[in-house]
Amino acid sequence: MAIDAPVKPHYEEDTDVLTTLDEPYSLIVWNDEVNTFEWVIETLVEVCGHSAEQAEQCAYIIHFQGKYAVKQGSYDELKPQCDAITDRGIGATLEVLT
Repeated sequence: MAIDAPVKPHYEEDTDVLTTLDEPYSLIVWNDEVNTFEWVIETLVEVCGHSAEQAEQCAYIIHFQGKYAVKQGSYDELKPQCDAITDRGIGATLEVLT
C-alpha cells in the first residue's frame, strides 16, 4: 500500500552555543560584634533593596550563623553593593556559587 504524501525537505539549523557563562555570585554579609541590628537592617534595605522584614530576617541569620548570602547575581551587579556595605563598616564579600 503506497501513500502519496508530500516529502518534507530536511533542513539543518545552525545554532549558537553559549560557551561562557556569567558565573553567579553570592553577596555574603558577615557577623561582627560592632554593628547593631538596626544598622545592618538599614544597610540591607538601602543598599540591597530588601524590605524591612527581609532585612531583619537576614540580620538574625547573620547573627546566629555567622554569615549569610543576602543576595545572588552577577559580579557586575553585586560588586558595587558589596563595596557600599563595606564602606558602611560591615563585613561583606563576594563568593562564586558552585
